[in-house]
Amino acid sequence: MNNILDIKTPAEGIAAAVKSDYGLDYLGLTNLRKVYWNLTSEALYEEIVFRGEGRISREGPIIVDTGKHTARAANDKFVVAEPTTEANIWWGQYNRPFGADKFDTLFARMQGFLQGRDLFVQDCYGGADPDSRLPVRIITEYAWHSLFARNMFIKPQTNDEYRRHVPEFTVIAVPSFKAVPQIDQTASETFIALNFQQKLCIIGNTAYGGEIKKSVFTLLNYLLPLDNIMTMHCSANVGKDGVVALFFGLSGTGKTTLSADPNRGLIGDDEHGWSDNGVFNFEDGCYAKVIELSPSAEPQIYACTHRFGTILENVIYDPVTRTIDLDDDTRTENTRASYPLTFIENAIESKRAGHPKNIIFLTCDASGVMPPIARLTKEQAMYHFISGYTSKIAGTEIGLRDEPEITFSACFGGPFMVHTPAFYANLLRQKIERYGVSCWLVNTGWVGGPYGVGKRISIRHTRNLLNAALNGLLDNVEYYPDPVFGFQVPKTCPEVPENVLYPAQAWHNQDDYWKKYRALASRFIDNFHKFDDMVTDDVKQAGPKI
Repeated sequence: MNNILDIKTPAEGIAAAVKSDYGLDYLGLTNLRKVYWNLTSEALYEEIVFRGEGRISREGPIIVDTGKHTARAANDKFVVAEPTTEANIWWGQYNRPFGADKFDTLFARMQGFLQGRDLFVQDCYGGADPDSRLPVRIITEYAWHSLFARNMFIKPQTNDEYRRHVPEFTVIAVPSFKAVPQIDQTASETFIALNFQQKLCIIGNTAYGGEIKKSVFTLLNYLLPLDNIMTMHCSANVGKDGVVALFFGLSGTGKTTLSADPNRGLIGDDEHGWSDNGVFNFEDGCYAKVIELSPSAEPQIYACTHRFGTILENVIYDPVTRTIDLDDDTRTENTRASYPLTFIENAIESKRAGHPKNIIFLTCDASGVMPPIARLTKEQAMYHFISGYTSKIAGTEIGLRDEPEITFSACFGGPFMVHTPAFYANLLRQKIERYGVSCWLVNTGWVGGPYGVGKRISIRHTRNLLNAALNGLLDNVEYYPDPVFGFQVPKTCPEVPENVLYPAQAWHNQDDYWKKYRALASRFIDNFHKFDDMVTDDVKQAGPKI
């Protein structure tokens, strides 16, 4: 905020009450009007409303409008190419090289732009495991972004811990600052630029909260695997028997919904590490899609949309009654809720658990041909992990059409992976072998035909299939081999109609089904060719056969 009239704001009197001894001098941020350090949620609410950044809805959530960017600007992300790290980075579509001199110039202009302005700081950690967590600092122009950081990342527990906090990485988000493409060599006025050498990420011209969250995730995806810690775009939960399950999948595949199981403890909904100590959450909050959220199918997440402390991004509401409408996609289909993990009744307080016994790869198959569940061999698991097949759902990235788009996102999180897919896959293989993990492919997409003809598979059926897999009820049933992909599909499953397990039977025309299935298999084969020189022959041979 550029408070040129020097108006006193609600939290100004306590702006430095929880200040770190390690200030902002290391960033060259000088002549600032006021820095608000580690404000509580309540104080940030007051600042958000005072500054006109959001509105309080019925029962307490704060509603914000992210502006023109209602999803990640995937094409505007850059990684600085410099000698100390560039040999480790998977350069290409997701990690676009950016000159170190261009980064310095862009940051220098941002430093000048921020003079005389207010900034908010949240000191926190990425990672719940004390042995591998990373101290980070989130510096934001908007008060609501500071609340977002407070929701999403792990907070110090005492004032003394705040005072002694020294960040190992810093994220600066300034939505009102724009790049100049002709000068900065960016794709547009929007940018997300990471500099691993300077331990700094700068974000401009986008207010979408997910950019802050995913920048920290990208950082952890670079650093932790170098210490043999698997980093994963997955949700995780644990049964009453202590058996842990991981759910890999891109946005829209059901990671958050399926992991929020009232019968299992929630470790986290999106980003995790897997070390020798077990699985641990990177975050302290959830960032869930809430469009058309059902109070019956997703009761726990639905309840969070009616709680004080939750941030609702781009959710439509009645300005008079302040009642929200989760079915209204006027602004975007990618409406989001950011809320503390503690809002989920059965969340695991430590955000940690043991080694997983089951890994589930979630795919949203818009072709309508994949079986609802299949058991994978270790080699098939590596093949599908590297492939990362799904369909992008409208709204999750800028530029997507209403119709789902078939995509292959390596490691079920390509945009956030920094090393090569094979690097992560080898780490995963080692852990699967060491801990005897069972792997499953679960289709949360369409049945009975492709998008526009068939229908989305019932969440109830998917939950029953998952419960059977996690509880060992599929260990001793009969399986049939899928004729295209070769994985094993159960012939029966408790509380699931038998015909659901034979997807071809749901199509009106069997010839159309097999034609569509073979076409999808061809897409898999074509996509995997770019990894041929990265993987062993047994993984190459684990794909579909036409």
